[in-house]
Amino acid sequence: MSLSVRKNVTAGVPAALAALALLTAGCAGQDDDTSSRKGSSTASATPHGYVEGAQEAAEQQSRLVLNDPVTGDTRTLDLITGRTYETSRTTGATDLTTDGRFGYLHAEDGTRVLDTGAWTVDHGDHVHYYRAAIRDAGRFPAGPGARVRGDAAVTAVTGEDGRATVYRRAGLEKGRVGTPRTLPGTHAGPVVPYAEHLLTLTRDGRNGTPKVAVYDRAGGRVTSPDATCEDPAGDAVTRRGVVFGCADGALLVREDDGHFTAERIPYDRGLPAGERASSFRHRAGSDTLTAPAGDRAVWVLDVTERTWTRVETGPVVAANTAGEGSPLLVLETDGALHGYDTATGEPVARTGRLLTGDPRAGTGGRGPVIEVDRSRAYLNDPEGSRVHEIDYNDGLRVARTFDLDMKPALMVETGR
Repeated sequence: MSLSVRKNVTAGVPAALAALALLTAGCAGQDDDTSSRKGSSTASATPHGYVEGAQEAAEQQSRLVLNDPVTGDTRTLDLITGRTYETSRTTGATDLTTDGRFGYLHAEDGTRVLDTGAWTVDHGDHVHYYRAAIRDAGRFPAGPGARVRGDAAVTAVTGEDGRATVYRRAGLEKGRVGTPRTLPGTHAGPVVPYAEHLLTLTRDGRNGTPKVAVYDRAGGRVTSPDATCEDPAGDAVTRRGVVFGCADGALLVREDDGHFTAERIPYDRGLPAGERASSFRHRAGSDTLTAPAGDRAVWVLDVTERTWTRVETGPVVAANTAGEGSPLLVLETDGALHGYDTATGEPVARTGRLLTGDPRAGTGGRGPVIEVDRSRAYLNDPEGSRVHEIDYNDGLRVARTFDLDMKPALMVETGR
């Protein structure tokens, strides 16, 4: 895939990032053609962690995928080098999601798969970080409303009709979608790959309450925990297991030595109308989830402690947190980013106005989002054609601002 490369106007690039950019400069640009590099000679053993076509790096190789649904402009912003790569247009995208490496642009004619060339492999006692060329990997025949979830082995695509197909991840990594396997039955929520299995919520009968179901990767039904989830909405994969949002709280499904269990995490008080959690956002690898609680509050779900905390805020546009003692980050209708203590609910920091225009009226009807990694948060300003990088551990300091030649109405972070 032919890519155009632009250098962003940035300010205050940290010395560590600059040093890392020099360290990885040999694979930073697409003109380096990392996808064509071959393995070492047969005279030497293949290094541990070697991946053909990719270069291993010392730090996480974060990138942002950005899209303007109106014009179709699509960019990948390399947060290490500050370069922006122009990729094929995707017009009319209704959503943009990721599994940590691939960006999925959902549109009427299907879901476009973009390999962002940045990912992490966690071996438990150590981690590998990789970067490679950015390229298109094809398209799933599933349009708006499709849910895409993936792990290191498979990618599951669940359509609005509840039907699900499973693709081999190895094919996507080689730049092709391949032929999927169809999962039996219909599903009330997304099929989620987890612990070498597929978790889902199915209905026994047309109007039955959805129940947890566990399949192997070949599509065979295995023993499932006896647990239901009324009116499911929202899901997240954490280190403690998979969380499904339900009418009465959350359902945590865990695996231990091949045995699956389900545990309810109910709201600890009466739930006001319109305040249930219906979508979750969190830092990849974190066990702290956030979700809007109506228009003026945010739920914080501590999966480790099995507790919900309702934090009263101003009018909420977007929310997220890095967890583990970090502040709750809330974009409010004043266009500023606000930080709250997740334990006490007290305000701890606030930026000036960061967004141009009405924060609730993003390009194409999509509002801004907050992406969070281990050290920074990213806030897209569609009308201002820019992305802000926030140091949430330093009083919400604006560390860098990336000026763009398009309106980034949709945004996800990869490399995780």
